[in-house]
Amino acid sequence: MKISVIGCGYLGAVHAATLASMGHSVVGIDVDPGKVRQLALGTAPFHEPGLDELLQDGRTTGKLLFSTEPADAKDAQVHFLCVGTPQEKTSDAADLTFLVSATEAMLPHLSAGAVVVGKSTVPVGTVDLLGAILAPRPDVLLGWNPEFLRQGTAVKDSLVPDRLVYGVEGGRSAAFSPVTGSPVGVTAALDAVYEPLLAAGIPRLVCSFATAELIKSAANAYLATKVSFINAVAELCDAAGADVSELSAAMGLDPRIGSRYLHAGLGFGGGCLPKDIRSFRTQAATLGVSAVEDWMRLVDGVNLGQRDRTVRLAAELCGGALAGRSVTVLGASFKPDTDDIRDSPALDVADRLAAAGAHVTVTDPKAVNLAWRRYPRLRFEASTEKALQDAELVLLLTEWDEYRRLSPALAGRLVRRRVVLDARNVLDAEAWLEEGWVVRGLGTSAGTLSHDTLGTGTLGAGTLNAGTLNAASAR
Repeated sequence: MKISVIGCGYLGAVHAATLASMGHSVVGIDVDPGKVRQLALGTAPFHEPGLDELLQDGRTTGKLLFSTEPADAKDAQVHFLCVGTPQEKTSDAADLTFLVSATEAMLPHLSAGAVVVGKSTVPVGTVDLLGAILAPRPDVLLGWNPEFLRQGTAVKDSLVPDRLVYGVEGGRSAAFSPVTGSPVGVTAALDAVYEPLLAAGIPRLVCSFATAELIKSAANAYLATKVSFINAVAELCDAAGADVSELSAAMGLDPRIGSRYLHAGLGFGGGCLPKDIRSFRTQAATLGVSAVEDWMRLVDGVNLGQRDRTVRLAAELCGGALAGRSVTVLGASFKPDTDDIRDSPALDVADRLAAAGAHVTVTDPKAVNLAWRRYPRLRFEASTEKALQDAELVLLLTEWDEYRRLSPALAGRLVRRRVVLDARNVLDAEAWLEEGWVVRGLGTSAGTLSHDTLGTGTLGAGTLNAGTLNAASAR
């Protein structure tokens, strides 16, 4: 099939490349000439494992092209709308400006019988809005096919998805011929697009527009709830002298609960999850569903509170005051395996530490070049070893594998004080303790380290060992 993908940001670039890898002829349309040029050369304008290889393959086979001209998509049989729906600047609602503009721009270039399919995460009722724009073209069909990509695994999520969801007018009862039972209209078109995935046994759900619009937001709201729940429990564990890592491991063995997204830490960020739960809350308020509105407000508040809590713990580990302290932050991106710094908890915490007077150095495997322009009071260093030099406190804020595997012995030879705040609870605490480090996590400490132990003095190699830490924690 000939397919167009409108909007070549994170979602669109990945979707276009994976569709081309399935054998379709794909043209990606975007208003940013620089982005289009880079994609056409076979490299993504952001870091996503495996995407460059797909872009290069599409370029080699000629199956994948990119353009700034909507007219270049005129012969496409299916058009996927993949433009962003960011949070509005003046409210928590989703901004549909780009989605509306993209639909209007494509309207003159839609061929008879074409299918327009939305993939962006949108509030319920968006299909009605776009349907009004497409009303002058009754020969064009409209559907909704929500995306479920995760940054860092987006290529895999596209090639081997958990499920495919089709939102069609009239829902499932209208998606199949009453005589033959064969798929018709939007359902038939999407079945042709995803034929390799369906042949591989990927589940397909056909539903109404409203259901398809709500699915992604509801899924993100549930995931956010699990993260915020275990983070709230982590604070309870600190107060009670329990260990949230052991607690969550035990909870996760219950098949009714499961272990995924039940890991306490600094919390979530990025360009999707926070704005999606706020949009979900706004939708609930608009529809008068106060239970969901209040729930999402609490989930969002717990998540943001983890950042405040981390800053407070950092100050505690510096003897009560951050002013003048040399602090190293491991991680700038909002999660590992991406260079995306949108609403990054790591950078938010780092900036708050700097605002409190600390001298903050941030390092990250991929995001340094993006972050330094936006955070002028932070110092950035690409080398982990250079970033650790003379640090009085180390904070692990993004759980990149290279930080998980960091040698406590090597790090100990570089820093001035062997004190680490593992705000992602991923380090082997015993290994670090054996090298003389003071180790603190979120919900994993039996008590508060005293200022006598962690005061203004310099802590050299071996000054604090596991016994010293336990004694300090018991006071």
